[in-house]
Amino acid sequence: MMELHDIVQMSSSASSGFELVANNLSFPTGFSFDDTGAAYVAESGLPFGGAPAGGRILRLTNGGERELVATKLRAPVNGVTWYRGGIYVSEGGHPGRISRFEPDGRQTVILDNLPGPGNYHTNMVAFGPDAKLYFSQGAMTNTGIVGLDAYEIGWLRRLPHAHDVPGFDVTLAGFSAETDDPVRGGPLRAVTGAFSPFGTAAGAGTRIKKSVPCTAAVMRCDIDGSHLELVAWGLRNAYGLGFLADGRLLATDQGADDRGSRPLGDVPDLLHVVKEGAWYGWPDYIGNIPVTHGRFTPERGAPPAFVLADHSELPPPEGAVLEFPAHCGALKFTVVPGEETTEEDLIVALFGDERPMVAPAGPRAGRGLARVRLRDWSIRSFLAGPLHRPIDVAFRQEENALYVLDFGEFEMGEDCRVIARPGTGRLCRICLRTFERLSTAGG
Repeated sequence: MMELHDIVQMSSSASSGFELVANNLSFPTGFSFDDTGAAYVAESGLPFGGAPAGGRILRLTNGGERELVATKLRAPVNGVTWYRGGIYVSEGGHPGRISRFEPDGRQTVILDNLPGPGNYHTNMVAFGPDAKLYFSQGAMTNTGIVGLDAYEIGWLRRLPHAHDVPGFDVTLAGFSAETDDPVRGGPLRAVTGAFSPFGTAAGAGTRIKKSVPCTAAVMRCDIDGSHLELVAWGLRNAYGLGFLADGRLLATDQGADDRGSRPLGDVPDLLHVVKEGAWYGWPDYIGNIPVTHGRFTPERGAPPAFVLADHSELPPPEGAVLEFPAHCGALKFTVVPGEETTEEDLIVALFGDERPMVAPAGPRAGRGLARVRLRDWSIRSFLAGPLHRPIDVAFRQEENALYVLDFGEFEMGEDCRVIARPGTGRLCRICLRTFERLSTAGG
C-alpha cells in the first residue's frame, strides 16, 4: 500500500476549476469506477524517462489510499473497465491479452495471443447491451506496409515486427515499397508489400484471406472469451470505444501519419458509429474519402496509391460522423447531459500531436478536451486547462463532475526520441458547470 500523501485532494490548479484527485502516476492510460465509487487506474508500464517497465493497476479508495491490484503487466496497458464485480484489463504487450481481475488481484485470462508487436495494440474493452465484450485492435502499421518508420516509434523501435491481418478477404493491387534493409544490412534493399512481412513483396492479384483475430478492427466475444468474432474492419486505431444509451457503438479512430513507406498528409482523427459488418476504409480510404484525394498528399513521400484491388467486392467504405483536427489525438470519451434533458453530448480527450514523428513541423494540436453535440455531430467547445496529455475521461452523474486522466509530460524530440517524465500523470476532477463556463467555442 502506498503512502496517503500520494493522494491529493486539491492543487494550485483548483483556481482554474480543476481539482487534483491523484498525482505521481506514471503514464496512465485509463480508469474506471467500481460500484462503491473507488477508481481503478491503469499505468501503461512504458519505461519512458526511466519509469519501471511493466503495467500496473492501482485502486484509489474513497478513503484516500492506493492499493496495488496487479503489476508486471504486458506494456502498454491500454485500458481498464469495471463490469459485474471485476475489472477487465487490456494489455497491448506482445502478445496482446485481455484479462479479468478480481479486486483482490486474482486474474482470469479472457483472450490471449492477440496481434503484435506493431505500431498499435489491443485497446480498451467496452460491454454492450448484449452483455458481450467489445474491444478494438490497432493496426500493426501506419497504412498497411511495414516500414523503417518502426524505428521512430518510441514504444516499438524494432524490425521486423508483425504485419497487418485483414478482417475481410482482400486482393492486393501490387503496390510495394522499396527501402534500405537494416535486417540483412549492407547495400541490400528490401521490397515490402501490403499485409506482408518486412522484405516480402506482394504482387498484383495476391489474395489474402481474412482472419480473426485481425488488426485495424473492432471485435467481440462472450464474457468468458468464447465465440470471438469480427464486428467491423478498417478502423486504423480505435483507441476510444463506448456505447450510447440507445445501444449505438461509437469509436474514435486515430488518423494515418505522414511517415513510413506509404505516408499520408493532413489526415483527421475520426468519430464513427460502428455498424456490424461494415468497412471503415483503412488502408485505402479515410472514412469514405480515397487516400488518393489531393487533401492527403504527404510532404514526406510520393502521393499514395491504393494497396487493395477489390474495393468493389468490399462493403462501401463508411463515412465518419465527425472529423477532428489532424493529429489532435482523439482518444477516449464519456457521455454527458446535453443542452436539453433529452440530449447527450460527448466529452472527448484530445491527447495531442506527436510531431515530428507523425508529420513535419507544424502547429500543436489537441492537449485538451472537446465537447461534441450528438444531435448534429458538431464540436461545441474546447477546454485546455492545466493538462499535459488528457487520455481518458469519465462523467459521474451523482457529482455532476468530469474526471480527467492526464498521461503526463510527454513530447517527441527532433530525432523522434521520447522526452517524458515519470510521475507527472494525474487524475483530476472538474464540475461540469465549470467546464461549460471555461470552455471556448468550437467549430
